[in-house]
Amino acid sequence: MKDEVLNETRRKMDKVLEAMARDLSRVRTGRASVALLEGIKVECYGTSMPLDQVSSLAAPESRLLTIQPWDSSVLGDIEKAILKSDLGLNPVNDGKIIRLPIPALTTERRKDLVKMVKKMEEEAKVALRNVRREANEDFKEMKKEKILAEDDAHRGQDEVQKITDEYTKKAEVQAGEKEKEIMSF
Repeated sequence: MKDEVLNETRRKMDKVLEAMARDLSRVRTGRASVALLEGIKVECYGTSMPLDQVSSLAAPESRLLTIQPWDSSVLGDIEKAILKSDLGLNPVNDGKIIRLPIPALTTERRKDLVKMVKKMEEEAKVALRNVRREANEDFKEMKKEKILAEDDAHRGQDEVQKITDEYTKKAEVQAGEKEKEIMSF
């Protein structure tokens, strides 16, 4: 029983770190990456569709993204979706393809991005603490129902705390790497 709770805790904490990594990949660092365009929805064909389902995305250069729609009638819709997103990029539409030049980041913008990364790190830490709380409640419940002895329940809670500390460190490392990436010129 104890091992099941600990394994479940690790699994949930892995998911928290995966979500954080996915969110961090969307933060602009001055280098072109198609991950920047994840999450952009295009209003076309009477519905909202992910950008990568209506076009092919590429990063042919370090400071350029290209979007080639499969149907040129949605070019305007894609352009609107990019302008509505908070990426701060200006699409260049030549009638067949949309080019997104990635401007160099200003120092002020870099600091804003670092603040955003810090916020993502804090959100991940809160999620990790929530997973810890759930696991501790499971141990308390098992102790209450006499499934585990009191000492085993306390050892389980101590183990959960060690796991939480380990995953918190991993979240800090992920955020620190992203901050370095953002601040490097």
